[in-house]
Amino acid sequence: MSEEHNNPQLLENLTMLGRKVTDSGGKLEVFPAPQSQNLKEVTLYTDEIYAHCPVTGQPDFYSCKLTYWPDQSCVESKSVKLYFQGLRDAGIFCEHLSDKIARDFFEALAPHAVRVELIQRPRGGISITAVSELKR
Repeated sequence: MSEEHNNPQLLENLTMLGRKVTDSGGKLEVFPAPQSQNLKEVTLYTDEIYAHCPVTGQPDFYSCKLTYWPDQSCVESKSVKLYFQGLRDAGIFCEHLSDKIARDFFEALAPHAVRVELIQRPRGGISITAVSELKR
């Protein structure tokens, strides 16, 4: 096992991993990216995002493919899961949600770039795909 895997500095800012936490408060936790220049891109995928229409209150179900090009930080996946779970009470349109996710990840990670592809499952026979990108 490499020395990097035993480095306590990697874990010092992680308050959710390995602990019973049911609400992240919208916080995304990060850890230092590998020191080598080999890591170019990270992609996260989930089909377990739920929110609701801000007008009708009807539930909306989403799939999300989130790709970021890390600089100094990577995102810890448990905090991502809790972040997405925290959206379940949001009354928000698909397009705004895509933008919110991209901005929240961009702010937390300060990556070179982030791209969010959010797909709303069909409701009334219509599916929506909203793509948001932020770059430095």
